[in-house]
Amino acid sequence: MKYLAPGLVGLIAALHVYIMVLEMFLWSRAVRVFGVPKDQRDNKLLQTMLKNQGLYNGFLAAGLIWGLAHPNSVIGFQVQLFFLACVAVAGLYGAATAQVRILFVQTIPAVIAGVVLYFL
Repeated sequence: MKYLAPGLVGLIAALHVYIMVLEMFLWSRAVRVFGVPKDQRDNKLLQTMLKNQGLYNGFLAAGLIWGLAHPNSVIGFQVQLFFLACVAVAGLYGAATAQVRILFVQTIPAVIAGVVLYFL
């Protein structure tokens, strides 16, 4: 049980590192990305917007990793909760404006990790 919360937070961080890499570096090369057809992925404006979005996902991952690695456990706990809340809110917005699937990929896992972190 001691490792459950850090493990979940680490998985959320890893997910956001993956999304960052996908959006920033692999967008035009991947076979399938977010259901967007290959011909639309060559759009330079769309690529620029996704690189920017990828950067934000990187910041979310960095915040979660910072919280996990913080030497002061109280501050680390607070940092993790804050960034999990940020992930959940970003997921809610994404689900409302882009794809409902984001709710299940991003928001619900972040909320579960936050609840486990808070109560364990």
